[in-house]
Amino acid sequence: MTLRADSADSGKRLDAFLHGALPEFSRSRLQSWIKSGRVLVDGQGARASYILRGGESISVTPAELPPLKAAPEELPLRVLYEDSDVVAVDKPAGMVVHAGAGHANGTLVNALLHHFGPLSSVNGDLRPGIVHRLDRETSGVLVAARTDRAHQSLAAQFHDRQVEKIYLALVHGRMKKPQGRITSPISRDPVRRTRMTAKLATGRAALTEYRLIEQFEKLSYLEVRIGTGRTHQIRAHLASLGHPVAGDRLYGAPAAIAGLPTLGRFFLHARRLTFRSPSESNPITVESPLPPELASFLEALRMKRG
Repeated sequence: MTLRADSADSGKRLDAFLHGALPEFSRSRLQSWIKSGRVLVDGQGARASYILRGGESISVTPAELPPLKAAPEELPLRVLYEDSDVVAVDKPAGMVVHAGAGHANGTLVNALLHHFGPLSSVNGDLRPGIVHRLDRETSGVLVAARTDRAHQSLAAQFHDRQVEKIYLALVHGRMKKPQGRITSPISRDPVRRTRMTAKLATGRAALTEYRLIEQFEKLSYLEVRIGTGRTHQIRAHLASLGHPVAGDRLYGAPAAIAGLPTLGRFFLHARRLTFRSPSESNPITVESPLPPELASFLEALRMKRG
């Protein structure tokens, strides 16, 4: 479809103009189309923040809309724990947890539905069973609810900070202290909307604690415990201290490290999760081993150190 901006549109952001002209599509969907090159201004790609002058010809090539209901897909899935109420799996890096802009299938939800059948309905038909998430490039333990009672129980545990969440992270720089606690609030970055920031006075409360496991010349290997589950929390909090996660270019890490193999993802892994299931009287602890690509990178780092 082709739209034309007139003089009254001068000064508007491109995404705001599109949202007004195409209200049937969400702003986030329109922004994803802009980012993927499906929106052209006078035949050229542009950012969502592009300011219209008026008179531009804007062409939009919509992407296929995601399904209204997640469907089972036969995808590889490593199960770490299961009972009649919950299942804990080892999410690989690169897999999206549930359908969203640009990801209609191939998600963890699709895999869970294939392996386990119906899941909790509390979060709707596109996110059945999902109580918490991991970023696409973060690997490790994720727990899902098979029943509504389990979903409500897990949601309450996460809300009340009763779930122990332990991560492993390799970050740039040498830590000034062997352990620390970060409590800066987290909010959406006002300039780069694809990331979060912990450098503003406003935002949602967040708690991250870290402990140094191993120190290298220019990198630090950490165990990280989070008390809250904000979007990009560990990545934003550590970057705010000047220690971005290795491989995390969105938060300032370099694309490559001299003398080391290319990582291909960022070094953040959900190592351990402790929670309660309605099916069991005692707390359940589930652990995920460090993936081969991260273990190999760590070994190369140790060999370089000698």
